[in-house]
Amino acid sequence: MMAAHLAAHAEPDSGSGPTQCHDITLYPAIGLGGGACEGYGLLLDIRDPAHPVRLAAVSDSNFSYWHSATFNNDGTKILFSDEWGGGGQPKCRKTDKREWGADAIFTIAQRKMQFQSYYKLPAPQTPQENCVAHNGSLIPIPGRDVMVQAWYQGGLSVFDWTDAAHPKEIAFFDRGPVDSTKMEGAGYWSTYWYDGVIVGSEISRGLDIFELKPSGFISQNEIDAAKSVHLDYFNTQGQVKLVWPATFSLARAYLDQLERSKGLDAGKIAAVREALAGAEKASGTKRQEALTQLATRLDGDAAGAGDAAKVRTLAVEVRQLATAPRLARQ
Repeated sequence: MMAAHLAAHAEPDSGSGPTQCHDITLYPAIGLGGGACEGYGLLLDIRDPAHPVRLAAVSDSNFSYWHSATFNNDGTKILFSDEWGGGGQPKCRKTDKREWGADAIFTIAQRKMQFQSYYKLPAPQTPQENCVAHNGSLIPIPGRDVMVQAWYQGGLSVFDWTDAAHPKEIAFFDRGPVDSTKMEGAGYWSTYWYDGVIVGSEISRGLDIFELKPSGFISQNEIDAAKSVHLDYFNTQGQVKLVWPATFSLARAYLDQLERSKGLDAGKIAAVREALAGAEKASGTKRQEALTQLATRLDGDAAGAGDAAKVRTLAVEVRQLATAPRLARQ
């Protein structure tokens, strides 16, 4: 797949390149914008909004129509979607290449983009179903890059692209073709996460609302931590920095991830769970002292852990939990 990926030859300050963009996603908190500009994917410097600068451009011989862009929360990755055929063609058949009508995932380093992989709906669809990557947004699961995305009659796909080279689906909804005898335009035009639910705009039927369920790929604590993030206003092309309040669910979400990845010894994970349960039952000074002691213990555990970075993140969150005023009064 790497060999099929082509870098754009135009320099950022040249007069060549795209003359218009389908979607531009702005992420003011990191000073970057992502332009899905029909034949190119652009990385933009928007720190001075009145004078945006084109930093980098990429093209791809497998892509037909660069449609939209999404950054991960810390701005180290960007995902571009390809709306092959304007969303009116069946591009998820078993005979279609995995690169067609898919997502292209890039890492961002030194304000340049480096291609990593493609993501496409893994379940083959029928010739009677228009299916291609379309609108979606991040789901605020802490410590992971998880996105929900619409695929027209392919339904919706929730996928994890934390490992940019190996994205994988972790949840889905697919109700089948609107008419199994002929091709008709239908399906999810957009699916977005908003304040704890997934909102799907279904062309032929209306609005669907979904909630995530725990599975081997996602825990209840991760779902609860995601639901703790509330936005007063949401525009997927005006991406905002996701920030998690200090909660016991947040700490347990990181602990669940360490258990899933075997990033910390099983015995230590069990001990941390017990300590969190005890602290949650306590209140005031006792709770604060218990959490502070746990954070200090985690600082020491990080040195020999398989995922030291996540253990340190957990320690930070436990320490913040200890000083959270609302929780301290409980």
